[in-house]
Amino acid sequence: MESTINCAEACVNGCILGDQCPNQEFAAEASKFIKDTSLDAMLEIAEAARIKKLMEPPKWVIPDFPD
Repeated sequence: MESTINCAEACVNGCILGDQCPNQEFAAEASKFIKDTSLDAMLEIAEAARIKKLMEPPKWVIPDFPD
């Protein structure tokens, strides 16, 4: 099995590495957050992040063309 995988693609239906997963600590933190945080609090966090993003100036990405 590969030592590095793209979890966003490979683990869509659940972790495929099991105990070998390098992201276990993050999964535990996420589970604890979900368990300990009310839905209303999560919605407030999401709204605050949305407003913060709307207040940021636009970011321009200029492609780097090869010469």
